[in-house]
Amino acid sequence: MQTRDVRFHNRGESLAGTLHLPDRIEGLIPGIVQGPGWLGLRDAKLYQPYHEALTDAGFGVLALDYRGFGDSGGDATFLDPMDQVSDIRAGLTFLESLPEFDSRRLGLFGSGGTGGGNAIVAAGLDGRVRAVVSQVPVSDGRDWLHRMRPEHAWLTFLDDVRDAQRRYVADDELLMASPRNELMVPIPQREQLAVKKDVDDRVPKQVALLSAASIMEYRPVDFVARIAPRAVMIIAVEHDAVTPEDHAQALYLAAGAPKRLIVQTDTTHYGAYAQYRDLVNPMIVDWFTTHLRTGELHVHQTLDEHGVTYLSRPARSETPT
Repeated sequence: MQTRDVRFHNRGESLAGTLHLPDRIEGLIPGIVQGPGWLGLRDAKLYQPYHEALTDAGFGVLALDYRGFGDSGGDATFLDPMDQVSDIRAGLTFLESLPEFDSRRLGLFGSGGTGGGNAIVAAGLDGRVRAVVSQVPVSDGRDWLHRMRPEHAWLTFLDDVRDAQRRYVADDELLMASPRNELMVPIPQREQLAVKKDVDDRVPKQVALLSAASIMEYRPVDFVARIAPRAVMIIAVEHDAVTPEDHAQALYLAAGAPKRLIVQTDTTHYGAYAQYRDLVNPMIVDWFTTHLRTGELHVHQTLDEHGVTYLSRPARSETPT
């Protein structure tokens, strides 16, 4: 895998990317843009197995840092997933500008909460995307934030967000919050596995509390039907405590064909990355190989009666790196 750092631009901001290319390139290659997951960065070790599998199969991958994150310019004070969707779409345009890539064969890969959701929204808005893989996605930002909290805490949180909006508009007073501990509420397993320890110190520690209002307006489920007849594969974790399994189910049910849902069982949101990656990676590669094709004839068929595949394997002691 060849790797080089690149920069491109969107709405006045300079965005950092890492371009992963096959060792050997013959002719124009298909390209995939990856926006990181919630509070993720482009160079997280968690993503490396995906990049290696895709480049080994002949794809080029552009992984980017959203505005205000990592090495990208801009300010993440007002954290809005729709701004991140715009950055992903700029990444598609950047790939179109590079001589290695076939602009007719562009896909999106997103993993981890808003990362999975952003890929869905971007594909729904942008007809250049021919195929999508969305892993453990958020389908409804309001429901996502709500289900992290008991009802009394949710009602208090709504009051706090409304107060933050009023104070900012009326008095230019900006109330700040931790995106990890006050917008999202982390589960104990995240700390035990230290799944993003390599990037945790390089993401914003504080954002505007009123960012929660933008997250609550964020609904990838409203965009997924626009993707068809382009292809979407959704990957879920059964009984997921971080991005609920039914978010993936809702996206799958709302999507048109060709579509596929993979459900990883007997695991957890963070544990699945290590436990299932040698099964899931080939499925991701196969999905893009099948659907990022050129030519006049494309044949799609349902994989089984419901288009849903359940994966099961004993838990391992290995933790993701």
